[in-house]
Amino acid sequence: MAEIKRAFREKAKQHHPDLAGEGARAHMQSLLAAYEILSNRQRRFDYDRAYRGSVAKNGFNYRDYLYEQANNTDDRHNPKLREQARAELIIFELFHFEEDAAITMWQDWGGLEFPLKKHLGREDWMDCSFILAEELEKRGFYYDTFSLLASLIREERRNPYFRHFTEDVEIFLKELVRLRLRAAVDDETWIECMQELMTLGFPAHDEGRWLKSQAETLSKMGETAAARAAFREAQKRDPSIKPSADLKKTL
Repeated sequence: MAEIKRAFREKAKQHHPDLAGEGARAHMQSLLAAYEILSNRQRRFDYDRAYRGSVAKNGFNYRDYLYEQANNTDDRHNPKLREQARAELIIFELFHFEEDAAITMWQDWGGLEFPLKKHLGREDWMDCSFILAEELEKRGFYYDTFSLLASLIREERRNPYFRHFTEDVEIFLKELVRLRLRAAVDDETWIECMQELMTLGFPAHDEGRWLKSQAETLSKMGETAAARAAFREAQKRDPSIKPSADLKKTL
């Protein structure tokens, strides 16, 4: 539900008549109607049931078509077409509230190694990756969530798409790192994640906090010189940072 609200707010900013002109009024009305349906679980169910019935009457089911193409292992079938169908099926299921099915397929087909970016348009890839990140986080796949969000923020810095919504993505990533990620990964992976964060263009005070955590982990691993260097860098970015009791022994 939270993602529906965020998506509605973002679209409303773009299409509100006060901002986009009177020509956007019809689009805004359609957006409000869609939000009424999606924000109500029963109406959403009724709409999806009607959609499926309409598809059945017309004799073509896009979901079935994608499933068939995605699971076609015939040697004569073009592997690129199969990969394309898999990417499209994942995003289709996510957008039709079949999150568990989408995540299972994504994981079965390689997870972070599955090239969604290669087979989807840029905007679809970014939308799909963010929704995947939200759903993975709910299910406790914190490292996968981290990796998807880091990729999105790097792409957003390169060429903005989320724009006003970018702050929500950044908060999501920072809260994940602060509250959940550390207990889910080993020391080496945590160091790699901290180094990844340093490449994403966050403010100096955030980088200082992550460098301090990196220093603490390096100290725990017995990497004394590296821990000292990391803590020096942390204080360069934020002079107010103080070492923990354990880190003082290394410094």
